[in-house]
Amino acid sequence: MFTPYLKIKSLSFGLIGSLVTLAFFSFASESSYRDIPLKVNQQLLEKYADELNTSVKHFDNVADAFQLGKIPLDSLQNALSSTRLHYKKIEFILAFYYPEYVKEHLNGAPLLFIKKGTSPMVLEPEGLQVLDELVFSDEAKASKVQISALAKRLTSNYGLLCESIHKKKPTGNWQIKAMRLELVRIFTLGITGFDTPGSLNALPEATASMQGMLEFLNQSETNSTAIKDCELLFTQAIDVLKKANSFEAFDRLAFLKSYIDPLYAKLGALDGEASPEFLTSTSAWNSKSTSIFSDDFLDPYFFTDLKREEDSDALRALGKQLFYDPIISGDQKMSCATCHDPKKAFTDGNARSLSNLQGKTVLRNAPTLLNAVYADRFFYDLRAFTLEQQAEHVIFNTSEFNTAYAEILQKLNGIPEYSNQFKKLFGEKKINRDQFSKALASYVLSLNSFNSTFDQFIRNEINTLPEEVRNGFNLFMGKANCGTCHFAPTFSGLVPPFYNENESEILGVLNHPKDAVVKLDADKGRFDNQIFSEKAPIYEHSFKTTTVRNVGFTAPYFHNGAYKTLDEVVDFYNKGGGEGVGLSVYNQTLSPDPLDLNEKEIKDLIAFMKSLDDLKAIDQNRY
Repeated sequence: MFTPYLKIKSLSFGLIGSLVTLAFFSFASESSYRDIPLKVNQQLLEKYADELNTSVKHFDNVADAFQLGKIPLDSLQNALSSTRLHYKKIEFILAFYYPEYVKEHLNGAPLLFIKKGTSPMVLEPEGLQVLDELVFSDEAKASKVQISALAKRLTSNYGLLCESIHKKKPTGNWQIKAMRLELVRIFTLGITGFDTPGSLNALPEATASMQGMLEFLNQSETNSTAIKDCELLFTQAIDVLKKANSFEAFDRLAFLKSYIDPLYAKLGALDGEASPEFLTSTSAWNSKSTSIFSDDFLDPYFFTDLKREEDSDALRALGKQLFYDPIISGDQKMSCATCHDPKKAFTDGNARSLSNLQGKTVLRNAPTLLNAVYADRFFYDLRAFTLEQQAEHVIFNTSEFNTAYAEILQKLNGIPEYSNQFKKLFGEKKINRDQFSKALASYVLSLNSFNSTFDQFIRNEINTLPEEVRNGFNLFMGKANCGTCHFAPTFSGLVPPFYNENESEILGVLNHPKDAVVKLDADKGRFDNQIFSEKAPIYEHSFKTTTVRNVGFTAPYFHNGAYKTLDEVVDFYNKGGGEGVGLSVYNQTLSPDPLDLNEKEIKDLIAFMKSLDDLKAIDQNRY
């Protein structure tokens, strides 16, 4: 839920040559590399690209000098901060056109990750975020060799990209989309501190990002009133960022309401181009949305096999009927609603859901189905890759529906009501597996929840918000570090700004939080999800980051349901998770450092989370 805590082994110089070579081939052949024209001011683009290249090379030299003991630590930190500011000025272009390359080589999260193949290979992160955490840590002096090695790799990796930029010519028209995504990035990853885990230079970097976009906007070929309105908002936002007193005191809510969301809408009004295929095929973001908190900000069909043109009110109604019908379980006693009750925000209120065997439970707690579709992986251990596949696991699970598609279809085909409904929708005599899956998916993806009090306030549909909720939001997105893992607007682990992958985290969740002797919960989570390419120690006790929307209705919490109240949950994070209370948790991604939240801050934080409760979504889905 909170700021990742980096644990990286030192890089050996023997690997540098081979890894630089690997980076070259990865860049040259990567399928996600967007080899397309840029609709930007090429001269300004090349100027910024060259300035960043010069700054990267300078930092490389400074890192060498630091390794040799020729300069103090603050000189190294200043050089890195300068380099990061140069990067931020051009980030909106680099991260839009080269997303995977930027993520893997230039500015990815400082966490170990898997390179999938015939067997999982754990790779160490590299780039500016990793350097930020190392250079501004207490271990910086002990990490001289590693810092120098990372600096050299950054020089090589960015040099390749800079060379490519000089070969591009401005003939496309996607600069505005890149800017809008950068606004999302600033709000979700920038001012939360996610991107600056060591320095917390989030506000100066947000300033640089805004300045870069403003400069490109100033060079626009048009000079309309709409352009001038955007330029004024950028200028005002930059002024607010520069005047901010501190990272913790910054009013993120006011910044969102006054600058981020209005700019997002106004830039969207300037963008008359349809999204290119490379974007729609790799991102759930809906470029036609007018607010980061609008209910159409993300496209739910991006995450399911069901296509928008296949869906309908009739299909959704049929899916709803199936959802509540116990006939689809083996013993005809359980329905989907058994574990996902709409009155409880589609959870069941149990620590672990009841199984089909008397007195026994399944392995884990039932998460909410509200907004469940907004994920590229499903279940706490991320073992399912589509909404339809998620249903399959329940159908075949001997502790749940304990049945098979053939048995379900035989029952449904024998019921005239169902047979007639399916025939009317699909035009076929027999109900098949694909039709059944589409009906269920249609209903589940309709369970969206973006109409809470907080959403309405951001969209200017209501004018007031309690002071404790305002304070709580600023804590959530700032000091408390919640927003660095529960990303807005889903407030889950769906990673912005492309929203095409889910994070899982190792928190060190306790077996029973109130026990006198604390003990780590034995569930190994993602490590045991039966996906061989992910069978790596970095995923032991790793679980999907679920949404905090509607948490007022979804107690108890975490995968084991061991935490009965939000106070217990916040106390767990406030102490630094499992490691924070003295346990040894391998690769805990939650920082073990205490958050030092006081009693009022905890109360305000919980008030904000409860402001995300969507009563309308719960009431309208009662059966």
